This record gives sequence, C-alpha cells and structure tokens, in this order.
Amino acid sequence: VGLGGRARGIVGESRGLPMNIVAVCDCYLPAAERFAKDLSQGQSWKIYDDVRQMLDKEKSIQAVMVETTTHARAWVTILCMQAGKDVYIEKPMCLTIEEGRRMVQAARKYGRVTQVGTQQRSMPINNWASDLVKTGKLGKCLTVIAPNFIGPDRWKDQPEQPLPPGGRKNWWDEWTNQAVYRPYHPALHHGWARWWDYDGGGLCFGVTGWGTHSYDQVNRALGTDDTGPVEIVLEEKCEVRDSGRFAPRPTVGGVVIGETGDIDTGTDYHHMAKLRGPRAKVTMKFATGTELKLHLDGDRGPGLGAIFICEQGKIEINRNKLASNPKDIVRSPDNPGPITRPETSYHIENWLECIKTRGRCTADIEIGQRSTTLCHLVNIVREVGRVGEVLRWDPVAERFTNCDEANKLLSRPRRPGYELPI
Repeated sequence: VGLGGRARGIVGESRGLPMNIVAVCDCYLPAAERFAKDLSQGQSWKIYDDVRQMLDKEKSIQAVMVETTTHARAWVTILCMQAGKDVYIEKPMCLTIEEGRRMVQAARKYGRVTQVGTQQRSMPINNWASDLVKTGKLGKCLTVIAPNFIGPDRWKDQPEQPLPPGGRKNWWDEWTNQAVYRPYHPALHHGWARWWDYDGGGLCFGVTGWGTHSYDQVNRALGTDDTGPVEIVLEEKCEVRDSGRFAPRPTVGGVVIGETGDIDTGTDYHHMAKLRGPRAKVTMKFATGTELKLHLDGDRGPGLGAIFICEQGKIEINRNKLASNPKDIVRSPDNPGPITRPETSYHIENWLECIKTRGRCTADIEIGQRSTTLCHLVNIVREVGRVGEVLRWDPVAERFTNCDEANKLLSRPRRPGYELPI
C-alpha cells in the first residue's frame, strides 16, 4: 500500500523470498496501474485505490507492506491490523510520538507481527558491532556522536495546480489524510517528505529520513530499545543551514521540487547542490549518563550510524561498514563482515519468518517507536527553541515534565474522517 519509489525498491529486494504479492493499492489509481504494469512480471496482481476495499475483498491476504507517505502511515497500518494482517511498516513509522504509541497498542491488541523498515537491524556486521558497545566489551560508552540532520520546512501557500489525470474524484482528499487540507500542488504530492505537515524531514540527510536509521543504530548499541533519553538540550538557534552534503534534485515536469520524489519524477543531476534546511545541534542524555551529541555534518562521519566513544576505544558504526580506534577492534575474526545480498532482503526475510513463528521481529514496532521518538524529539526541541535549557523527558510516560509547549507537539489535530481507528 502506497506505491512510490520506496515500494518499487521493496518489490525488487524481495524477489526470491517466500512471499507472493496478491494486490497493490494506492489512493491515486494511475500510480497503482503503472506499478503493476512495470513490476508484476506477468503475475496477476489485483489493483485497488482504496485500502479499505482491498482489505474487505482480499480475504486471503496474510500481511501488508505499508509504504505510504508518513502522514498516512498510522491510519493505514491500524486498519490493516484490525483486519488481522501482519504489517511491514516503512520508516519513519509515524508522524507524531502519540500516534506511534497508538500503533504499538494496536499491534499488541490485535496480536500482529510487525517489522519497521530500519533494515540495519538485520545486518550481522551492524549487530556484531552494536553488541560490542551494548555488552560493555569496550567499557562504558561515554559519548555518542551522530549526524545533525535537516528538519522539515513549512509549506508556503501557492496557487492551486491542476490535478494529474485519472484517479477517483476524492483521491487528493484521501492522500491528504490527517493533515491540513491544501490545494493540489506537485511539490506537495511528490515532495511531501520536505514538509512539516507530512513528515519530520524525510529527505536525504533528513531527521526522519536518514535519521531514523542513524538514531536506531544508537538505540541498538546502547541497549535503549525500550526507553529513551531523560534530558534534551538545544545548543543553538535552529536556522536554515548547509548540511555539508550534496544531492541531485528530483523534478516534476522539468521543475526542481526538492530533495525527494516518487519514481514517476525525473532527477536533474545538473542541479547538484548542498542540501539546506533547518538544523541545530542537539544533545540528549540517557539515564546511564551517556550523552548523544547530534553534531556531524553530512560530509563527516557515518551518515547512517554514529560514533561510539567508549572507555577502551572508539567505534564508528555505519550501514554495513565499520571503523575503529584502535583498528584491532574491527579486525577481530568474529567480525562477520558486510552483507552481499540486497540490504532490505534480510529484513523482509526476518519479518516473513516471524509471521510463521509469531515471534517478535528484529525491528518490532516498540523498537521502531523508540527510535522514531528520538527523531521527533529533535524536531520538537528545535521548534520550541529554548537554547541552552534542559528539557526533561519521561520515556515511560512519553511526555516532557517541564515544558507544556513541547508536550503540545506530541500529537496533532486530525481531520474528520481520518481519526485513528483505535
């Protein structure tokens, strides 16, 4: 469900695994039709533009992969759980901390097997290195240094553009889902991950884009999969800054729209430029005393991981790649080495196995909630803007204990008709 570029990648990486695609769904019907035409390889896939109809008619479906926009993800996921389906949930799994908790509650209530798309959890080399930190083999972890990712921008109203041809009458309303309704514009439709209404910075080197992977790696290594920080400090004013990273700009109709888009847009490699966006350094402290410093630019260090400074050495954990000081740490014969298959295939394979055994996946929804929460906390403290002030976070209650303004950003009003169904 949700058939943009990431869904296409998922189909490619899952070929050869023990699963059969029965149906595909996107609220914009032409997207679903193109998807099936391009990828079905002669298989007979049912095509839908309403997830509720798909769930009602396709009773044989055992599991659903939710690859929608972030702002629609919780609503679609919970509908699937209520229909008795196990769910693979693209990251970031939720738009707000509150709706993420509701997703966890739904998974437990309906007994569903869940896997959040933080695929580094299924990479042996990443897990081996994480366990060195987690089990204390390098001594206590004193400090973690991770990237200072770009947050979301605010959309500025622009003249309404014509809807693309095809699709049912109300498809744009359903695409908008819980968010404030805005007139159609291709930079919203294709560049949604840039905007506060729809995501938390889901672009290349964005807080909820790459940040979900990086901060999940932090939780995995620190053993904080069921908790979170207790203190958060904004170190500087949040301003639009260069990230230090270059990337091409996707286009619609030849017009550069931002850092992200679905598979039906072009990519203008003549517009390579440093990614810019709202950024500010943040430090978080865990109950153990370990500090997580979000300081790295995009051209320094592990973009999809972090640097762990421990009493007996330093290790840099990136996706499928390690470095250490002293170097002998990663030269250990126990290091399983990098994976060789498509990276997400291991993660999907783990999900499929757990569907059979009814066990918890390597990136179970509670784990996903905790990692995604770190991303949302970054955006919240930047939005509140209290430079130098310690904001205290209760990871059990999932609330700030000394900042009502920040607590107001833990959830958002939902449009009528798109309330969470639990």
